[in-house]
Amino acid sequence: MKDLLRLRTSLTEEIEQILNEQIKMEAEASAAYLAMSSWCDRNGFDNSAGYFKKQSDEEREHMLRLFKFVSDMGGRAVSPAISNIQVEYDSFRSVFELALQQEVSVTQSFNRIADRCQKAKDYVTFSFLQWFLKEQVEEEYVARRALELFDVIGEEGTGRYEIDKRVTKISYEDTYEA
Repeated sequence: MKDLLRLRTSLTEEIEQILNEQIKMEAEASAAYLAMSSWCDRNGFDNSAGYFKKQSDEEREHMLRLFKFVSDMGGRAVSPAISNIQVEYDSFRSVFELALQQEVSVTQSFNRIADRCQKAKDYVTFSFLQWFLKEQVEEEYVARRALELFDVIGEEGTGRYEIDKRVTKISYEDTYEA
């Protein structure tokens, strides 16, 4: 029976499993960003709270995009359980450090999935992943620039206020497109 069910999808069990792991990673990222938003809100960093809320929404959209792909391919997309999300942070800067670490981890995960797809000769999924890989260039860039504000502006005096104001103004210009 298992072999018959496998005929309904062109996804191998391995690719389906790692895509479901990525669905969970995106859900965790969404929850983590929402927790960061809440922390910023509680600590008077209104612009950063909005920035992290937007990041949370984007990560959820990424999760749903992956979920739909697995389902569309005849696979079994799994709605993940999320727990143990960090809700307290040592400092304003540490929130942004964690955000960058999270984006780097997501990029590494997508690279591993792309590698597995190539090895499995699953070019349909590999092609689907290209959007995410390109998206991660922007995600890491923005997270890196946000963290750099702490070094450029500094946190003393009105520094954190200035950082909070500038976070939402960071954007990525994709100059690679024709």
